[in-house]
Amino acid sequence: MSHPDCRLNLRPLGTPRGVSSVVGPHGVGASPGDKKAKSKSVRGKKKSIFETYMSKEDVSEGLKRGTLIQGVLRINPKKFHEAFIPSPDGDRDIFIDGVVARNRALNGDLVVVKLLPEEQWKVIKPESNDKETEGTDELDLPEELCGSHLPQQSVKGYNDSPDVIIEAQFDDSDSEDGHGNTQNVLVDGVQKLSVCVHDKGKEDADAPVTKDESTSMSQDTRVLSEKSLQRSAKVVYILDKKHSRAATGFLKLLADKNSELFRKYALFSPSDHRVPRIYVPLKDCPQDFVTRPKDYANTLFICRIVDWKEDSNFALGHLAKSLGQAGEIEPETEGILTEYGVDFSDFSSEVLDCLPQGLPWTIPPEEFSKRRDLRKDCIFTIDPSTARDLDDALSCKPLADGNFEVGVHIADVSYFVPEGSPLDKVAAERATSVYLVQKVVPMLPRLLCEELCSLHPMTDKLTFSVIWTLTPEGKLKLAFTLDHETGLPQGCHIYEYRDSNKLVEEFMLLANMAVAHKTYRAFPERALLRRHPPPQTKMLNDLMEFCDQMGLPMDFSSAGALNKSLTKTFGDDKYSLARKEVLTNMCSRPMQMALYFCSGTLRDQAQFRHYALNVPLYTHFTSPIRRFADVLVHRLLAATLGYRELPDLEPDALQKQADHCNDRRMASKRVQELSTGLFFAILVKESGPLESEAMVLGVLNQAFDVLVLRYGVQKRVYCNALPLRSHHFQRVGKKPELTLVWEPEDLEQEPVQQVVTIFSLVEVVLRAETSALKYSAILKRPGPEGLPGPLDEEEA
Repeated sequence: MSHPDCRLNLRPLGTPRGVSSVVGPHGVGASPGDKKAKSKSVRGKKKSIFETYMSKEDVSEGLKRGTLIQGVLRINPKKFHEAFIPSPDGDRDIFIDGVVARNRALNGDLVVVKLLPEEQWKVIKPESNDKETEGTDELDLPEELCGSHLPQQSVKGYNDSPDVIIEAQFDDSDSEDGHGNTQNVLVDGVQKLSVCVHDKGKEDADAPVTKDESTSMSQDTRVLSEKSLQRSAKVVYILDKKHSRAATGFLKLLADKNSELFRKYALFSPSDHRVPRIYVPLKDCPQDFVTRPKDYANTLFICRIVDWKEDSNFALGHLAKSLGQAGEIEPETEGILTEYGVDFSDFSSEVLDCLPQGLPWTIPPEEFSKRRDLRKDCIFTIDPSTARDLDDALSCKPLADGNFEVGVHIADVSYFVPEGSPLDKVAAERATSVYLVQKVVPMLPRLLCEELCSLHPMTDKLTFSVIWTLTPEGKLKLAFTLDHETGLPQGCHIYEYRDSNKLVEEFMLLANMAVAHKTYRAFPERALLRRHPPPQTKMLNDLMEFCDQMGLPMDFSSAGALNKSLTKTFGDDKYSLARKEVLTNMCSRPMQMALYFCSGTLRDQAQFRHYALNVPLYTHFTSPIRRFADVLVHRLLAATLGYRELPDLEPDALQKQADHCNDRRMASKRVQELSTGLFFAILVKESGPLESEAMVLGVLNQAFDVLVLRYGVQKRVYCNALPLRSHHFQRVGKKPELTLVWEPEDLEQEPVQQVVTIFSLVEVVLRAETSALKYSAILKRPGPEGLPGPLDEEEA
């Protein structure tokens, strides 16, 4: 389909959200130092709203000299005029204020920014909150940290002892008493490690936006301390448009029916307000849209941005597809997948032809001479009854000397995915399976995941195994029940994390560490590893001060020490566990993302470390059915064992694949969260309103965030949605407090005052909104005596 000339002189209709109506040289996000000529109208031309991007050469030179900074752009979904990139020094994020300063970059893009003069940096008011100065709404916790307790001991160098690596990483002097003895099982008795190849029998975007708590710094405010300023910048170049440029939303007619644009374009309004409004050609729209626009008021469409010119507030796009009625599960799900660039198409015949055609498949005879045969051993999986792709198993057998041989056995997926094949290419592009509430979008065909590689009982399968010898001592997640016919959620519960889950996770962590050491020793320039940088220092320091003020004895010296503090500080009743959950959430905010990387592209070995696990080397090896990074690691491991040639990937090419895996993993995580949110919103709509106790986990000046205890979801409560006479925010030290003065229901009553701060226990009501699949949380009115503030130890 041909597209209109992207250089059309489109007259802006209104201003984009987050931009003031008058955009001049001192407009939102613009630098006062910009040349005035750029904002002057010239006959025959419109004035530019956005700056022209710098040249590639100037960007490259600026990055080398340190005058420019690159980073992934994160746009606040609740306050979409605010954006951030991480600071290279690990300090507070760099602030990007407004749409103009973002310069047409979208959420997730890899951008290059130029710092503004210091007098234009964001002034952080004393009463502002960390959540308002950092892009913390979608921070990622490392997969390894979710749901598992962490190794404690600081780790010796990874060149100590070629095989006994676990002993070099742990000892029993720092075990986790609060979590039973699983840690000791994996620590005290480790004697020997071997690796072999063998076969065996085996938020919603329409939320109210509060007034910005920051102002540009004027000349007379330079007396403010450096601590009260946040570095601010503007985007000068987009290195990589990682955002899919696709959005779901609704079609509207343009307001001015007499304009020339009205006869050519419709206006697409994205559901995600971080995406600009988009002009779409009427020829892309349904034939009767102009005459019957109300018929499509609730129809969800997919639109792709094709251009966004410097002189237009709105982008130019192509209407790709009508999804169906908003508020229905499948149209909404397809919209989420498309927005995040998830390939959910069926696998082509070319891809499927790469797999064995004759079933049942049997192991070729030549493989028996290359592998260790464990089919006589007792090897078992620990998985829920709903699991189909069983890619990991465990074994444990007694030895004659009284010790035990314990093994982790991982499906050899790489055997069925030849390097360079069509199957390899599609798996590399997808990079990860995507788990939705109602289904899975697989990385690999079902035949491979559920038959050829899945470790079903009493069937011969190929695996990689990591085997240890142990002494006799051995030493939201929100789940839904769905109606089978309609697919609608009937109810939900917080996923129960059992000891068996912990057991499997502990062994998987150790197997991943073992493989990381094995591959790095063999190929120090080509190992695919996973690193986790330490937390952002400024946010961590602020959190430490807050905990001190609250009398919480937290040890932030390492991830393990922090985890032990969380366990020791709180009891095991539901309120103590809620407080622990709240504090854990606060501790996650300074955390940075864990990343795949090629060892040959990072020269500082200190940066190889995994902060959350407190280990020098780590990788992903245990889930090759759902993660392509693991497939790459399997190929490297096979090469270390002499089973195959080293993969034909230079360090730079491997790093490029690692970057892609990082991007797709983050997209998959976000899609999973949105799918869960979608189903919970339907549950609220069908079964609500829902009432629950909740605990406050963050306080802003006109709103506060709560953890809803019954459902394990987080939601923001806005003061302007409550019948309040007034509200007042203040910060006592590092502790934020919001005082609510409720309008009395009876004129003869006195107004009730309620103080909300972190750890406050409140009652909330979740109710569906009139717009499709959105729900809000409101606070229940307290009784005349009010409600307690934060729970003290006796109340807990």
